[in-house]
Amino acid sequence: NKHMNSHIKEIAKTAKAGKSFLLHIEANPKWGPTPYFLSLWVNGDCSMGEIDTFLLNIWLDCCGHMSEFTNIKTKQRGGNMLDFVKAQQLLQKGKIKGYEKLMEEANGSIPMNRKTKLTMIKGMKLKYQYDFGSTTELLITVKEEYSIKADKNLVLLSRNNPPEILCNVCNIKPATTICTAHGYEEACEFCESCSKKHAKTCLDFDDYSAMPLVNSPRAGVCGYDGGRIDLERDGVFKQPAK
Repeated sequence: NKHMNSHIKEIAKTAKAGKSFLLHIEANPKWGPTPYFLSLWVNGDCSMGEIDTFLLNIWLDCCGHMSEFTNIKTKQRGGNMLDFVKAQQLLQKGKIKGYEKLMEEANGSIPMNRKTKLTMIKGMKLKYQYDFGSTTELLITVKEEYSIKADKNLVLLSRNNPPEILCNVCNIKPATTICTAHGYEEACEFCESCSKKHAKTCLDFDDYSAMPLVNSPRAGVCGYDGGRIDLERDGVFKQPAK
């Protein structure tokens, strides 16, 4: 992020005035170490919904589940008291939809139609959740804030390479398939040859439990089988040629 920040500052010398942000996105580290990250340069006019769509397309979307951005600081403080008061006033006037929307914001929820320039500041941390059943949770950190426009509304600057995950059986070849017959937390990874052997003993493998190993924190969860953009780096780790 420091390296990319230096490039953006160089671009700023000739760029159009405006507002943009450097975002670091990762699988929430509170659940343990993670190799998955994205670095995005987003324009101030980019909506939270556009970021949501990008995350769904590169990392997450399997079955059209719901998603949400939350301001962590607002949530930790117990909500925004002024918004709570305004929400109660709407409820008294019988404006139920307005009340429900404002209550969500009071608890830290960020509307999808809100622009980043009205949402983000440097140092801000957001929680993002996809699927409120088998949830994938991300942490978004606003690393830098610039007084220039980004090249596009959303620019993918960097992404982790596929992590080096070897077959659980032979421990030699790269894993390509996950078996979730015993649940996501006990999922096992197999190379192509070992997965064929496993299929002969696992009754659920060909039916539903075999899933492709992809470069995403959603790998092996629900029906996720890969993204729709940046497909070159969505595959599995490839061993270097000897």
